Amino acid sequence: MQAKDIKNKLKYLIREASIVDPNLARRLDEINRWVKDLKPGSLTAKKFVILFLEQVIRDAEVWLSVKSLPTYEEQQAAFDALKPSLKFWYSYLFPKWLSENDSKFYIWRQKLMSGQFSGEDTDLIASVVDNIQRRGGTVVKRYIADFSMATDIIVSSGYDTCLCVQLTSLSEEFFQEKFNNWESTLRFWKIDKGLLLSYNPGITDFVDRIVNVTLYNSNHLETGIYLTFSF
Repeated sequence: MQAKDIKNKLKYLIREASIVDPNLARRLDEINRWVKDLKPGSLTAKKFVILFLEQVIRDAEVWLSVKSLPTYEEQQAAFDALKPSLKFWYSYLFPKWLSENDSKFYIWRQKLMSGQFSGEDTDLIASVVDNIQRRGGTVVKRYIADFSMATDIIVSSGYDTCLCVQLTSLSEEFFQEKFNNWESTLRFWKIDKGLLLSYNPGITDFVDRIVNVTLYNSNHLETGIYLTFSF
């Protein structure tokens, strides 16, 4: 989407959301105020800001289309028609983000705007996502989940269960702190299980290992478990 179109779309969605879901309207207004003073050329130059805005717009459109259905039963049927990972995002995590106080949002959106986010793990995650999908799994990747919920990807192996996964290449020296922050974040968002994978990029088959561990645990990890796995 072009920067001008994004700004116009945000304003339109705010008007629609004010009727259907005040929480969504509030979030979108917050985002709109964040970018409204940027000229289209300046906004276009900020790649990750644009990608975030496009994600939010798509999510808002889906959310509004479901919430506009006349009955609760129809809304649930719409959620049930989605693949498990998308259902988990739209029926649980996205509305929770809309309604809860996200203390990290101000911090990371400023990092996006100032160019501090480099997206250095973008290629790795894209490779993991591609491999999971080729093996029949489904994946959701959102900046909101990544920055606010310590979740790089939401994965389902094809069953109804989903798993929030974070990947890290941190050394053992810093891993415990990373784990503590990760688990605390998941508990705050009422995410009842998760997988923190620490990998060594020097291992030739580390992507396959990530995929294998992720798919297995997306189906088998029990509620209440925050699992770490290193290789």
